[in-house]
Amino acid sequence: MSTAPSPTKDEAPQEPAPAPTPNPWAALRPLVLRLHFYAGVLVAPFLLAAATTGFLYAGAFQAERIVYAHELTVPAGDRELPVSAQVAAARKAHPEGTVSAVRPSPEAGATTRVMLSGVKGVDAGHTLAVFVDPYTGKVRGALEQYGSTGALPLRTWIDEFHRDLRLGETGRLYSEFAASWLWVIAGGGLVLWFSRRRALRRVRGTGGRRRTLGLHGTAGVWAAAGFVFLSATGLTWSTYAGAHIDQLRTSLGQSTPSVSAAAAGDHAGHGGSAPTGTAAGGVGLDTVLAAARAEGLSDPVEIAPPADAESAYVVQQVGRSWPEKQDAVAVDPATGKVTDQVRFQDYPLLAKLTRWGIDLHTGVLFGVVNQLALMLLALALILLILWGYRMWWQRGRGSAFGRPIPRGAWQHVSPLLFVPLLALTAVVGYFVPLLGLPLAAFIAVDVVLGELAHRRGRRTYARTAQEK
Repeated sequence: MSTAPSPTKDEAPQEPAPAPTPNPWAALRPLVLRLHFYAGVLVAPFLLAAATTGFLYAGAFQAERIVYAHELTVPAGDRELPVSAQVAAARKAHPEGTVSAVRPSPEAGATTRVMLSGVKGVDAGHTLAVFVDPYTGKVRGALEQYGSTGALPLRTWIDEFHRDLRLGETGRLYSEFAASWLWVIAGGGLVLWFSRRRALRRVRGTGGRRRTLGLHGTAGVWAAAGFVFLSATGLTWSTYAGAHIDQLRTSLGQSTPSVSAAAAGDHAGHGGSAPTGTAAGGVGLDTVLAAARAEGLSDPVEIAPPADAESAYVVQQVGRSWPEKQDAVAVDPATGKVTDQVRFQDYPLLAKLTRWGIDLHTGVLFGVVNQLALMLLALALILLILWGYRMWWQRGRGSAFGRPIPRGAWQHVSPLLFVPLLALTAVVGYFVPLLGLPLAAFIAVDVVLGELAHRRGRRTYARTAQEK
């Protein structure tokens, strides 16, 4: 009776190899790559406009000092005139409009600004700033002014160009769109860069597309934190995302407090206010300023006259450099007594962070250093965009639109990862609609084009099979 030969060592049955552990990142990276690539290509023109105008705006502060030196500075004297006398000199030279605010000279050699509203020929929302020598009372000139930072015509023009391309409210959508996507593109670039092998991240000794990629990635890594910051702070005062942020802060009790301008009850309406908005009447500007000084409000300050017979003067610190000076008091126009006050140190945390973020974004928190840092960030973004487009060209080896990134990457992501990611995207998209809506459209178009390509491929395969 024969027996079957026993299997040799080489022929012994093998245990099935264990299934490889799925790597979530391996499926997610193509999705991030595709999103970074196409978002970069499509959003880059808006980012380029924002970066270029932002670069100019950061430099406008110093340019303003040079261009308007005659209006802003005077030879320092020994003794300043009373603020009321300076306002009287401004009104004598410019009797038009009404006084809406006064900014006494904040330092030796600086002029006093008297802001007039309702002046014919001045844009709505702007004022006419009359510059007065605080030592002699001579008027040095008058310029249109905008915003709480006192931007004069040059900086105002660049500011509006940066914010809305001088197209009004509709134009503001461009800057919000750019800010909405900047942090996504920067974050995606970071993930892609650190997921690459060290050898592929080298710049020296490389050429062509790899060198461009190395420059693009290296600069992007160093500037990414700044881009995320600019994106987040830029959204705080945007049209749609900014409104959602304000609502969220209000619901959390973190809105910015304001001083009550209601005059004291027994004195309200008794001849101590200035119903027309002028600075005259009552105890006068000098007493009001002295009362604010007694409460610790140091320069620079702005004095707003009573809006009507029931209101008080409001004195607000307007120093935006570090440390912030944002204290405010209300002063009864009949008695000169402080009726209400708000201290910056008592602001809610989110209100403080918003104030610091905006002032850092606009280049005033740390002065020249802040402005230089913003200019470097803007320059880095411009270079990244140019390198990005060059890589697009090099990827296609000179073709018109470059070789496309394969579609359908999202289909390979595990549902355990994709569903939470989709939920997070929906939440972020709600609060930042100019990110959520284009992203939803991108996914929808990607799905439709992918399905069309899939069907076209099946028809081609079937036709080829029939011909065989």
